[in-house]
Amino acid sequence: MKIFALIPARYGSTRFPGKPLALIAGKPMVQHVHECAVTCPDISDVWICTDDERIFRCVGDFGAKAIMTSPTHCSGTDRIAEAAQGLEIQDNDLIVNIQGDQPLFHSSVISHLIAPFKEDQELLMGTLKFRMTQIHDIENPNIVKVITDNNGFAIYFSRHPIPYLRDSKSSTVYFKHIGIYAFRKDFLIRFSRLPEGRLEAAEKLEQLRALENGFKIKVVETLFNSIEVDRPEDVDKIEREMNERRKED
Repeated sequence: MKIFALIPARYGSTRFPGKPLALIAGKPMVQHVHECAVTCPDISDVWICTDDERIFRCVGDFGAKAIMTSPTHCSGTDRIAEAAQGLEIQDNDLIVNIQGDQPLFHSSVISHLIAPFKEDQELLMGTLKFRMTQIHDIENPNIVKVITDNNGFAIYFSRHPIPYLRDSKSSTVYFKHIGIYAFRKDFLIRFSRLPEGRLEAAEKLEQLRALENGFKIKVVETLFNSIEVDRPEDVDKIEREMNERRKED
């Protein structure tokens, strides 16, 4: 079983057009994501999947591999599903979908994510969670939350804090969903062909499509948070975090 990292990179983001090319500490964001991915020893190959010639040329300029995909895809998962069919990837190989807006993810989370797939050949899809402690993160609808069963499989994903605390005496632990996924190739293709689900449409979370159709998602806890870039002002936040990490090193 080989592991391939596919990074969807769309130019036409509504909130941040041209986001993959946004400069962070002098490099385009998509280059930072690629550099994190290639440091993971479990990954056999890394491809950037894009719909735009500007991104394609940029990727070539910093020496990485890119593949052109349709501009009509509604999600990054659909984009990497198309790319996977054009690459030499076997049905049982693992594809890791690394979001192109996470320039500071810790490469070790990929090893944590894929570990259950090495032990269980029946697993089809997996993702990550991170324990939250800040109330403003828990209440932020842009930060997706996840709850799991006792075996580590997702019960539900939501933009709302879950579970709901009925009274002040109750307590719980909240987990942020880290949007990095692992799929077996054959399931990725199957998943991309499923119609949009009712819950998916309501929450605007494509992973709910799997749950609505009865498929299990393994959720692995990680100790490493990942900061997403949603808007231009997030670039400053990423650069500050980079500077803090340099000081610690």
